[in-house]
Amino acid sequence: MSSSPDTEQRFIDLEIKIGFMEDLLDNLNTLVARQQQHIDLLVKEVSALRHQQDDGGGTPSFRSLRDELPPHY
Repeated sequence: MSSSPDTEQRFIDLEIKIGFMEDLLDNLNTLVARQQQHIDLLVKEVSALRHQQDDGGGTPSFRSLRDELPPHY
């Protein structure tokens, strides 16, 4: 059974596309893994900040937004 040159070229094109897709998939996988590391780091930082903010009473202290106004107001 012989294949036509058109069919052979289509197979070559498909193999090229699959190669590019595999490369893209590897790059996306690396990106997702790096993003997960960043998310884990941010979760730890938020947890540490909540722990620092906790006075031991269990509820964070209330601060008025008026106290946060810059001095020129």
